[in-house]
Amino acid sequence: MGKPLILVTNDDGITAPGLRALVSYMKEIGDVVVVAPDSPQSGMGHAITLDSTLYSKKMQVDLSHTGTEEYSCSGTPADCVKLGLQELLERKPDICVSGINHGSNSSINVIYSGTMSAAIEAGIEGVPAIGFSLCDYNWEADFAPSEDFVKNIVREALKFGIPKGVVLNVNIPKLPKKDLKGIKVCRQAKANWKEKFDKRTNPMGKDYYWLTGEFELLDKGEDTDEWALANGYISVVPTQFDLTAHHVIQDINNWNLK
Repeated sequence: MGKPLILVTNDDGITAPGLRALVSYMKEIGDVVVVAPDSPQSGMGHAITLDSTLYSKKMQVDLSHTGTEEYSCSGTPADCVKLGLQELLERKPDICVSGINHGSNSSINVIYSGTMSAAIEAGIEGVPAIGFSLCDYNWEADFAPSEDFVKNIVREALKFGIPKGVVLNVNIPKLPKKDLKGIKVCRQAKANWKEKFDKRTNPMGKDYYWLTGEFELLDKGEDTDEWALANGYISVVPTQFDLTAHHVIQDINNWNLK
């Protein structure tokens, strides 16, 4: 068998250091095609472009990545995966990896994440997919400590497969390699954002708002992604995109619905 075909995408943009690191790691495993946003798309969730045109441009961002096809896309992370699968790749990829994101996508953050939405879009299309995030928002973040772990997770996913309807959400703590204790497969912690808006007025007298807030962890369990990250482990959460609350169906069937 030939090398696996790997689709690489992200939400921080095609020039982001996290994506450049991920491309380097994936080139050691298979043939790589990159389809990523031409500008940052953090927090876009699963948005897609419906009312305007999409543009794609073939490019080479890093001269050291010769032999890698790369395309920038004017749309969202989900758009990138859709366009890649339908138009740009010659065949269906063996796996899609998204990231490495600059910043955490653990617990409730998965809902807003463009990184994970790109992976989920691939999963919807039947492509095994993994989203990777480093808990460091710095543009100059050090991704090197995560390299061996990222490659190991991808190789194992290619070997064993990922169940249909599931994508993996991988978060990596901001630690030197010597302090990373390993990998824990866990559940998503219960948490939310206690949000506020910073209201201001511009020189023309028009009000505007900045979204602010504090992360509120509501879960004391030691089997969660937040616990794993706080204790030096890389967290792997199997995430499903069937949002049905199956356990509630019978309860609602007992309502007097007409």
